[in-house]
Amino acid sequence: ISDELACVGLWGPNSRNILASITTGDVSNEVFPYLAAREITVDQIKVLAVRISYVGELGWELYCPAEYASRFWDVVWEAGQEYGAIAAGTTAQDSLRLEKGYRLWGSDIHTEYNPLQAGLGFAVDMGKPDFIGSEALANARSTGVKKRLRCMTLDDPSRMVMGKEPIWLDGEVAGYVTSAGYGYSIGQAIALGYLPVSGSKPGSHLEIEYFGERLPATVRSMPLFDPKNERLRS
Repeated sequence: ISDELACVGLWGPNSRNILASITTGDVSNEVFPYLAAREITVDQIKVLAVRISYVGELGWELYCPAEYASRFWDVVWEAGQEYGAIAAGTTAQDSLRLEKGYRLWGSDIHTEYNPLQAGLGFAVDMGKPDFIGSEALANARSTGVKKRLRCMTLDDPSRMVMGKEPIWLDGEVAGYVTSAGYGYSIGQAIALGYLPVSGSKPGSHLEIEYFGERLPATVRSMPLFDPKNERLRS
């Protein structure tokens, strides 16, 4: 991820078994809980292990010096074969993060929308001294937001959208798809987009226009998969 560091995402129900087999550090849930960070050693390589996941599964982001990245990958890969590990790319990651409602910077979150609209108000400490954007965010909190990021699923499980499509609500274009993909765990196409707060509550029906055809969709509560985060915290 930089000239100095490389990152390997080790995620899935067997990720703890794989990591435990290549380090002497204790990676149990009791010692290494969700959101914790620890320095561990893997094949004499110092690794910063951060227990966080962008795919909604148990796992770690593993940071090591870039000069050892190839060797570190080989160690993790070989250890994973016993558990059926695969090398998954960004398309698989995108599918999983959409099922969890995880936002993508540059698509679902950017400078045109504030954290309240993106559903990330919980991550901002308004009690801190003045920070960049604090006044604007305080004003938005007091007046309320008119648009909010919503999750939608296509009613027809055989149809897909790709992103940037117009979203029709009550006969008008009310927004556009910020990101989309197929959710293999739920068996439906998923789309995210900013919509008027009024008229787009979970259960609301709307249409997403795809090459001139309007596809029926339904607003859903996020996350669509493992809403109690039991996998993340297991």
